[in-house]
Amino acid sequence: MAKFITPAQAAEMIPEGASIMVGGFMGCGNPHSILAALAQKGTRNLTLICNDASMPNGPDGDDFYGVAKLVHNKQVKKLIATHVGLNPEVAEQMNDGTLEVVLIPQGSLAEMIRAGGAGLGGVLTPTGVGTTVEGAEHVHSIVEVDGRTYLLERPLKADFALLSGHTIDTHGNIWYKGTTRNFNPVMATAAKVVIAEADTVVETGQIEPENVVTPGVLVHYVVEGGRE
Repeated sequence: MAKFITPAQAAEMIPEGASIMVGGFMGCGNPHSILAALAQKGTRNLTLICNDASMPNGPDGDDFYGVAKLVHNKQVKKLIATHVGLNPEVAEQMNDGTLEVVLIPQGSLAEMIRAGGAGLGGVLTPTGVGTTVEGAEHVHSIVEVDGRTYLLERPLKADFALLSGHTIDTHGNIWYKGTTRNFNPVMATAAKVVIAEADTVVETGQIEPENVVTPGVLVHYVVEGGRE
């Protein structure tokens, strides 16, 4: 059974220099309460693995929506993402040398995380062959299979995965609403510690078994009181 904690307790678990995966797409599916607590705590030198850096002025009216809070506070030393164009502070910090950014195609990022969670040695993809990506740190080698050239990309893992679920039961089983699912399920498999933020908490059994997307056996802690 997952242990229930507060956003502040979740933030307290994450030490300086930790690597964290954060589910979401443009802030949709980010665990906003946990991220707000982590921003308030001010933990620095984080490696952030997520689809993007979210954006200022999100739909909830907050300045610096979701993971954008961490970028704005300069708590992130390295960002591994698929696109960052909606958050101009990423480019500013890249240019002044305070933020290292590793851009990976979206499908490749998802597969690298899945490989990390599944214990696989890497991902073979033709995406990036013949480009500067061949020399990137996440590319292990160039491999030829049946006459076609691929990049062997390393699996991705993290110290923590911070997830957001619409409905989570008392055993930590998660159901995601709509497209908030995005990166959350694969990230749940690829981190040492998984902390999930719930919009709604229900008793075990109230989520039909076939609707469980992330099983509670993967979830260590649940934060109650998220927001859609």
